[in-house]
Amino acid sequence: MTVPPVPGATVAGLTVYLVALVAERLGELWLSRRNLARLAARGAVEVHRGHFWMFVVLHTAYPIALVSEVIAGARPPAAWPLCLGFWLVAQGLRAASMLALGERWNARIVVLPGEPPVSGGIYRWLAHPNYVAVALEFVAAPLMFGAWRTAGAFSALNALAMTVRVPAEERALREAAAPPKRNPAPRSAPGS
Repeated sequence: MTVPPVPGATVAGLTVYLVALVAERLGELWLSRRNLARLAARGAVEVHRGHFWMFVVLHTAYPIALVSEVIAGARPPAAWPLCLGFWLVAQGLRAASMLALGERWNARIVVLPGEPPVSGGIYRWLAHPNYVAVALEFVAAPLMFGAWRTAGAFSALNALAMTVRVPAEERALREAAAPPKRNPAPRSAPGS
């Protein structure tokens, strides 16, 4: 079976989306690096590094899968504007997360010992708004182009990665906020 060529409007929309996606991810990596340097100067540390590779693979493979599915025949549905709306909501959640966290926002798990987790802004209502944004993106963006296989596969892979990431982050934030344990003063021998 021959797949008809991808319509020009789909190519244009996909191109705009991919440029926005790549610019956003590169900007996030730059911001993460900058914030890490600033926080490290104040004593912050990166923790639980071992699982970060999953996110690198996930976010690198995702656009490749999306383009592949469109080339293979996926086409935008009539409801694509609704999907675009959900994708824009995800962008709003991400922006609200970054605004609330300020220089504490990072793609990695970075904690400032002795500092409590941020509880203002969007964090008053959502514990992990950035992760909700990513989950929403992995559904809404592929469905804008009719790529339901990509939406399903990457939503499932993201959910699996979150089963590692969220508990690691929660533990790190809890431990960082706890007051440092004090070693009891050594007892001296009587008469010394």
